[in-house]
Amino acid sequence: MGAMTYVRRYQTPLSVGLVVLLAALGFVALYHLLHDVHVRDIRAAFHALGPAALIPALLLTAISYVTLTFYDVLALRSIGRPLPYGTAALASFTSYTLSHNLGLSLLTGGSARYRIYSAAGLGVADVARVVAIAGATFWGGVLTLAAAMLVWRPEMLSMGDVRLSAPMLRLVGSLTLTAIIGLILYAGRRGRMLHLGRMSLPLPPASRIFCQIGIGVIDLAAASAALFVLIPGVDLHAWPAFFLGYALAIVAVLLTHVPGGVGVFELVMLAALPGVDRPQLVAALLAYRLVYYILPLLIAVGIIVAQEGWRWRQPLRRTLRGLQAVTTGLAPIMTAAIVFLGGAILLVSGSLPAIPHRVATLNSVVPLPFLEASHMAGSLVGAALLILSAGLYRRLDGAFWLTRILLLAGAIFSLLKGLDYEEAAAMLLIAALLQWARPAFYRRTQLIADAFSPGWLATVAVVLGLSVWIGFFAYKHVEYQNDLWWHFAARADASRFLRASLAVAVLLIGLALWRLLRPAAIIPIMASDAAAPPEAALALAERTDANLAYIGDKRFLVSDSGTCCLMYQIRGHSWIVMGDPVGARSEWADLLWRLREQADAAQGRLLLYQISQDMLPLAIELGLQIVKYGEEAHVDLASFTLDGPAAKPLRYAERRAAREGASFEIIPAAMLDKEMDRLTEISAHWLQAKGHKEKCFSVGRFDRRYMARFDCAVVRQEGRIVAFANIWAAADRSELSVDLMRHDDGAPYGTMDFLFIHLMLWGKARGYRWFNLGLAPLSGLEARRLAPLWSKLGALLYQHGNALYGFEGLRAYKDKFSPEWEPRFVAGPQGLSFGRALLDLQALIAG
Repeated sequence: MGAMTYVRRYQTPLSVGLVVLLAALGFVALYHLLHDVHVRDIRAAFHALGPAALIPALLLTAISYVTLTFYDVLALRSIGRPLPYGTAALASFTSYTLSHNLGLSLLTGGSARYRIYSAAGLGVADVARVVAIAGATFWGGVLTLAAAMLVWRPEMLSMGDVRLSAPMLRLVGSLTLTAIIGLILYAGRRGRMLHLGRMSLPLPPASRIFCQIGIGVIDLAAASAALFVLIPGVDLHAWPAFFLGYALAIVAVLLTHVPGGVGVFELVMLAALPGVDRPQLVAALLAYRLVYYILPLLIAVGIIVAQEGWRWRQPLRRTLRGLQAVTTGLAPIMTAAIVFLGGAILLVSGSLPAIPHRVATLNSVVPLPFLEASHMAGSLVGAALLILSAGLYRRLDGAFWLTRILLLAGAIFSLLKGLDYEEAAAMLLIAALLQWARPAFYRRTQLIADAFSPGWLATVAVVLGLSVWIGFFAYKHVEYQNDLWWHFAARADASRFLRASLAVAVLLIGLALWRLLRPAAIIPIMASDAAAPPEAALALAERTDANLAYIGDKRFLVSDSGTCCLMYQIRGHSWIVMGDPVGARSEWADLLWRLREQADAAQGRLLLYQISQDMLPLAIELGLQIVKYGEEAHVDLASFTLDGPAAKPLRYAERRAAREGASFEIIPAAMLDKEMDRLTEISAHWLQAKGHKEKCFSVGRFDRRYMARFDCAVVRQEGRIVAFANIWAAADRSELSVDLMRHDDGAPYGTMDFLFIHLMLWGKARGYRWFNLGLAPLSGLEARRLAPLWSKLGALLYQHGNALYGFEGLRAYKDKFSPEWEPRFVAGPQGLSFGRALLDLQALIAG
């Protein structure tokens, strides 16, 4: 049990580590398998590939990708959500080009499908079913075609010196085909439910299963044949064994999750075809990567980026509107993929020797130091592009600007290090595609603060490992010496490779350390967070400010029983709690400690705002600094009266407002919609007259949905509403209060006094105990000689800061109602962090 808990806890880093380890083992095995192969032989075999091989490979690739589109067409029909062929084809084409090149099919291809299908109206469950059915189509094609090959030519299957029994292989193939046929017959015309122990699997009708298998067979036959025709000198009779090796390689890629199957696919194919000339097979595999992987990716990126750029420039063009709707969500991931590919090209190029005659030409016009510096700079640019591609995925404008500069620089360095004009052209093409989609990168956020993900880091590590492996493979016949690091010459390719690899490693390690040591800017919502206000806890609230939960700007940490919660929000690195926890007091401590631990794990700081005296012991236990923030006015409704000398100002205000035609009314929440337009008008005029903007977090804001939750106290003059306040009431009638209080310019004198007086009398008649008049900030602070600095500053601001807020006037106004004053506190971290948390608090309240 302990081991399982450990695995679940560290599932992400263990998965990334396993992928990197498998990729490393693949590179090591591939290195030994190609020990006697020279780069010059591979290069010669690659250039020997002519149109007779490339044209059929391109045609077969086209057949394969066209067939792949029917995976999604058939799946959409199977779930009863058919879409136009163009939408399904785009989803299939883009998702498979991404998953083929980047691996992690559920993360890359699944994300592409979701973006397109969600824009077309499908939900998450529908997309998941499409992915599952497409996967079943693929595996059906693999099993059927592999079984057919075993039945047809089992004697051709061999692995080195080990030859398997032909009758046994034919028997395995026959049994597999029989099982597939039996499954089709069992499904029948209408489909059936297949029970496997406790599991139940719905089977589609036999005709649909047959179509799925047929589509999978055509796709895999075309995809494998695209590689087969690139291998020179291989007889057609060898195709059954070749396909079995190809299928095994595909399965190995899917099982290892190595990004793009780099190294793993090549390793299995080399091991499965021992009789083929190694340089020619490696050249064929490289050409296959370009034809079947890279070229479709470039086409997909071109389609998506072109549509994205056009969308921003011609948003009303009716003929393209439907296509734009489904492509806009794909633009970030496609641009990120093509930039990542550009970085990989520069890294791999830096690991390979330059073409001799180009270097000789370049050396005659460019000084050697420029050539050396360009080689290292090109590799560094490649590494930087791998990192920045994640920033493009998040639509960061900073990532766009840096990527564009680096692509142009990469093109220049490609020319200066060896006249690699093909590589330079690729960089310029990527830069042009990026420039076309320029308006899409509009997010003005930190450049790479939150661009990393475990999958992306694993992919970067695999690509870096691939480039280093290629370098050591290319120079495995060069005897290593320490002097190689400092050897500068026109033909010193091995030295340049070593220096470039070291520089790239230093860059990536430095970025990784910087990322690991800095605080996280975005903290994920915890598993115990509630998306909506927890009604069970709010029903137990003793204070009316628990209704702040309904503003819609807070997170809620809820106890296991659901009877207690605390409201909080994250601003910067400050985790700010609003007021006391709401609900059962026995669970206050547990909730606060849980939040304290979460904030500490995220390198954040905890701030408790407007807490009561009941919270002070817990705040001390949490190790927080406590300062007095102000005092809150509570009117005892049982003793509230307009009689006596103390109430003379209230009697005067109430009578004068009444003489001017003021009348009081309570509008129930269910009837408020009829008056909402008038309340909206009053609120807008009040904000404009005061020069204020809506605040949030610690006070409500005028929102129709928020206002409609509460009864509303209004003052009318000649039937027209001139002032209002929404009513907060505790369920146990312990407290009554108001939140938003706003009035029109033409309201009678003393209108708000009139509203409060009648609302208190209304609450008294209905058995409410207290009326909460709210907080008087900085009230009650004393600037004594030995008082804390915060108290001295607060008292000074209270006495002399009326021009900023009117602190003394607010206290004096509430004193007219003869309230009892209760202190409120703020608890936060020690030292300067307390001031930073208060700044975050102010920014949060100001919205």
